[in-house]
Amino acid sequence: MRTNALVRSLSLGLLLAFCSLAIPKPAAAQIAVAVTIAPPVIPVYEQPICPGDGYLWTPGYWAWDPDAGDYYWVPGTWVLAPEVGFLWTPGWWGWRDGGFFFTAGYWGPVVGFYGGINYGFGYFGTGFVGGRWDGGHFFYNRAVLNVNVNVIHNVYETRITNINDVHVSYNGGRGGLTARPTPEEEAAARDRHIGPVAAQTQHIEEARNNPDLRFKANHGSPAIAATARPGDFKTGVIASHGAPPARNEGEARPEGRPAGGGNVVHPKDIPPAEHMKAPNTGNAKTDQKYQQQQQKLEQQQEKERQQLQTKQDAEHARTQNQPAAKQQQIEQRHSQQTQQLQQRQTQQRQQMEQHQAPRASNPKH
Repeated sequence: MRTNALVRSLSLGLLLAFCSLAIPKPAAAQIAVAVTIAPPVIPVYEQPICPGDGYLWTPGYWAWDPDAGDYYWVPGTWVLAPEVGFLWTPGWWGWRDGGFFFTAGYWGPVVGFYGGINYGFGYFGTGFVGGRWDGGHFFYNRAVLNVNVNVIHNVYETRITNINDVHVSYNGGRGGLTARPTPEEEAAARDRHIGPVAAQTQHIEEARNNPDLRFKANHGSPAIAATARPGDFKTGVIASHGAPPARNEGEARPEGRPAGGGNVVHPKDIPPAEHMKAPNTGNAKTDQKYQQQQQKLEQQQEKERQQLQTKQDAEHARTQNQPAAKQQQIEQRHSQQTQQLQQRQTQQRQQMEQHQAPRASNPKH
């Protein structure tokens, strides 16, 4: 009896060891689930303040839940680095063989390829410019990352010109990014690295179990876009632009509002933009010129919204008898188009204000 038990125990141990070797490490593996619907655009959100020394930023991304048949947002969060000198390479979606496949992120000494996707906060499409390791400590670039310098003193400031304002969340395919890995990025994927740590795995599971984070509920504007710590969706939570703050447990939703609050699917759903501040440079002629520029931009943006709405209405009319699955794909594409338009127009307004602000604050003497 004892011999048989010992044999069974050894057999089980060998089986588990074999299985652990057979399972590919998630750090370098592609998630072998082909999704035919393109992932939504990356929402715009602010970064919560870094909770402490040694925490590194891991940007938010869209994950796929095959059980729900929908994307869900995994909020960006701060995570303690598993090893000194390790940096995070974000996961990314890529198109191949007629579907979208996800390549999981990983920790390693060098940031590898992540599809050319602009995740923000130092991850602007290639590499990472939010900080660096030096002498066993991580030094934060306060020009990129949200760090309290009264608490964390190992900081520096290097201004970064982020010329990538595109928020497309996938590489390849129709409308996707065209970036390709450099030899150095390919080498990073083969270098020693590890997959997401336990805190990240728990964070992903919490996001998957939160119905408000599904695209069908938030339409690309998650109320929990980022968190200060992994797995904590109650304290230090940041909502995406266009979404209301996250609800407290037990709080009733406003009548008719979808879970998560984001309901910008078509251009007609975009809330009216606030008028830009009236120029006040002290020069009447310059103020008049600036005001004309603002009016021209607002008129052009309104024209773009109307054109996109007309285009989407026409597509609705052509496909109203299509199957439900096809209708869902169309709605998701319309939402992506609208989100991209809204983000681009917001950036245009911000750029105009930045262009006009220096002359207002630094008048010639």
